[in-house]
Amino acid sequence: MKKSKRMLNLLLVLLLAALMVTACSGGANQASPNTTSNPENSSEKPPGKVHTFTDISQEIRGNTAPTQEQLDEVNLTLNDTYLGDIFDEQIPNDYSAYPFKEGVTLDVWMPANTNIPDMNNHAVQKQVEKLTGIKVNFITPPKGQEADAFTLMISSGELPDIIIGPGRYPGGFEAGVNDGAYMDLTDLMETNAPNYSAWRNSDETRRKTTITDSGRLLGFYGLAPYSEWMWFGMLVKQEALDKTGMEVPKTMDEWHAFLTKAKEAGYSEPLNYGSNYGQIFTGAMNGAFGVWDWTFLDGNGKVAWGPAQPKAKEYLATMQQWNKEGLLNRDWATADFNQRMAGAISGKTAVIMDSPDTMWSYWKEQNGIDFVGALNPVLNAGDKSATTYKNFKRTGTEAAITTQCDNVEAAMAWLDFAYTKKGWEIYNYGEYGTVHMIDENGKPYYPENSHMYNDPDGQPVAVALDKYRRHSWPDIRDEHNSNPLIVAKGSYSGEIRKYWTENMDTSAAIPPVSFTQEEASREAELGNQLSTLRGEYFAKIIKGELPVDAYDKFLEEAKKMGLDEFLSIHQTALERYNNR
Repeated sequence: MKKSKRMLNLLLVLLLAALMVTACSGGANQASPNTTSNPENSSEKPPGKVHTFTDISQEIRGNTAPTQEQLDEVNLTLNDTYLGDIFDEQIPNDYSAYPFKEGVTLDVWMPANTNIPDMNNHAVQKQVEKLTGIKVNFITPPKGQEADAFTLMISSGELPDIIIGPGRYPGGFEAGVNDGAYMDLTDLMETNAPNYSAWRNSDETRRKTTITDSGRLLGFYGLAPYSEWMWFGMLVKQEALDKTGMEVPKTMDEWHAFLTKAKEAGYSEPLNYGSNYGQIFTGAMNGAFGVWDWTFLDGNGKVAWGPAQPKAKEYLATMQQWNKEGLLNRDWATADFNQRMAGAISGKTAVIMDSPDTMWSYWKEQNGIDFVGALNPVLNAGDKSATTYKNFKRTGTEAAITTQCDNVEAAMAWLDFAYTKKGWEIYNYGEYGTVHMIDENGKPYYPENSHMYNDPDGQPVAVALDKYRRHSWPDIRDEHNSNPLIVAKGSYSGEIRKYWTENMDTSAAIPPVSFTQEEASREAELGNQLSTLRGEYFAKIIKGELPVDAYDKFLEEAKKMGLDEFLSIHQTALERYNNR
């Protein structure tokens, strides 16, 4: 990490940042389309660089054998005339800040990704560096040591220019701003990040989920052109349906009958019940009883806590009985991802609760196992399947600029590039030619001979999706069209995700609320205690180590622990969000 200023200088840096006059300028090959006025900012950009490009759409669209000259025009210039407008709102394309006016290298801290051995040599980063003229030095801690590395970095007082995933800060993103670690970008965003500003303001949901309750703009969030399909649910092997001669179950009684028959057909542990996304608390089974994983909106629009709902005992009694009958995988409470996948591809498993993208890779692509998606179970026939998952057009991850950043203008310009039309193409689809091509309508796609599906190093698509593009980033994430596991030839994971999303009630979903610094500290304290309590009691009851009536003691302890205060904090935060 570069030598940085100590935290003693944070106030001085903040004052200087507030007074700085930026030279970021306007003008592009096209005017930024559909840009609405920003109620949070009123600054205007002075005129500056203007990029003029020759329209190359006729040469690039539908071309499956581009020349080297055409490859260079697409990959090495900011020309985006070949890209179509495929969303309801047009993606901005203000390139006036590029190439950046001076040589600069930014230090960027980000969590490690096992699929990317060295982020500094990532193909996307190299291309972005060439187009923006801004160099970046990525700092990534060893996998599994991110939390400790982050804590050590913050406590040391030596910060990089940019932090990816700033919500790790104690008390959350806004607490980091209040404590003087991260910059408040409210007064700088309109001028120094014209593309991000235009994109977030072109849709009310995006605007609302990227501003604090007090009207501040803290950083750059991953934003989508649409509400992404839900990504987690019940998946059934087709062969299990064939062997049992049964239809896809809908009610809990039908699920019990199917799992029982699947066990008789040779699936010794038919339901892979555990999940590294929250172990037993996935909403897929417990949601049938209204016993949601965590907080949700009740019928009156008020925040409630799933584990404290009236039918919790009924849910626990059901799962205890299923566990006793051997319908669940024996290691459901402790299995990690690799153990779950090993069990899933074996002859033991008939059903798993997971992502269809993941299982298309593990089941279909690697092992030739076909599968179908099932809606979340219901108690009674005719009931509407439901979920507490809903995408609010905020996705991927977020980025903060620290108060020790030496060149705030450059940092904002580098991050802002991800919200341009060219940035959308590169971050989502990787390099033109080797990874993606452009169809007749100006939409990027992966050819069958693409490196995405034919990696020269022999890596599977599940690895290549990170190797050749950015899957989770502060950018405009085009998940439905650029996730190679969804759009691969023969893949039906996207169809399953769309089916789930269009056929489940999401009225219980809570939007991405935020807490004050004081609330965040207390919410985290109470939340950790309640989570531990829930995990211990629910697991022991389902295993049969405690009777179902032990739930009464659990609920009593939860209330003593501060459940009402916990819910009050969330309700207050929800009301503030609704008033944004």
